[in-house]
Amino acid sequence: MARNGRYKVPFRRRRLGLTNYYKRRKMILSGKPRLVIRKTLKYIIAQIVKAKPEGDETIVGTSSKILAKKYGWLGDCSNTAAAYLTGLIIGYKARLKGIEEAIPDIGLHRPTKGSKVFAVIKGALDAGLKVPCSPEVLPSEDRISGKHIEDYAKYLLEKDPSLYERQFSQYLKRGLRPENIVSHFIEVKSKIVSKYESLLSKKNS
Repeated sequence: MARNGRYKVPFRRRRLGLTNYYKRRKMILSGKPRLVIRKTLKYIIAQIVKAKPEGDETIVGTSSKILAKKYGWLGDCSNTAAAYLTGLIIGYKARLKGIEEAIPDIGLHRPTKGSKVFAVIKGALDAGLKVPCSPEVLPSEDRISGKHIEDYAKYLLEKDPSLYERQFSQYLKRGLRPENIVSHFIEVKSKIVSKYESLLSKKNS
């Protein structure tokens, strides 16, 4: 570690790789709510957060864990499809709270084109929440719906059934054949859209 007189010890959260203070300052100065997106090994987490002098206030939040509990999702809760569905829910929840616009806060996650953080943003956009984001970085509809998983599952089922069983053991254990994941995704998405569009309609009537 440098020891000359000009060296400044970084803030603890920066040292731990948790916060980029330069980006955070810009977001706070915007005065707009933030769509905070974080990933763990098992889940995707999304929140709408407002910065206040006394600290951040979470307006609404959700995680992909709710997909299995409330909507019957049988796929992984950490994949791109789950990220999109989580974004769809947080977008609708924000609108129900009267929030129509939010700026993305992906923390220290790399802004890789088509990544899960952008799948969350795509879901929020499809729910009607305005989030500034270049369309080029959003994942494709095929990627979001899990078509790449479905195609690979069909290939393995034909070429190597034993590897298919091993590769997709968790899907099969949950009762989902991975070659049917696209139709399952559409079914779960329809449940979410139907529920929240009904709530928005009641709110606005």
